[in-house]
Amino acid sequence: MQGHLSAWLVKHGLIHRSLGFDYQGIETLQIKPGDWHSIAVILYVYGYNYLRSQCAYDVAPGGLLASVYHLTRIEYGVDQPEEVCIKVFASRRDPRIPSVFWVWKSVDFQERESYDMLGISYDNHPRLKRILMPESWIGWPLRKDYIAPNFYEIQDAH
Repeated sequence: MQGHLSAWLVKHGLIHRSLGFDYQGIETLQIKPGDWHSIAVILYVYGYNYLRSQCAYDVAPGGLLASVYHLTRIEYGVDQPEEVCIKVFASRRDPRIPSVFWVWKSVDFQERESYDMLGISYDNHPRLKRILMPESWIGWPLRKDYIAPNFYEIQDAH
């Protein structure tokens, strides 16, 4: 089923795939990585001026990685703001997605955490480096095929 935003994107020739609605009735769209940055700018101009959250997950062992963006259209005098969920899938071998830091600055630490935990590289992010794990850490701990090291090094325990 196609929602309001999906119909608007189709009307303006913007390529996407509707994934329906979540349990709260929020429209979910899939955008290809190559189209994500330009569609993000269009959504910002269209009124989605607040990035509520960004997260990422491993779809399946050996499968795709997903970066998920929850956007809200904040308007004065509106009690129920319009929301949309955007999913951008990337291949596991070379997970690259354009950063939307220059559109929504609040995505800074969230994209860094997705990089740190899943290895998704956000192109044009100004400070893309590990944020939770030590710089020397090998691997991506939240990937389903991650093998935990059989040792734990205690550093700076005081």
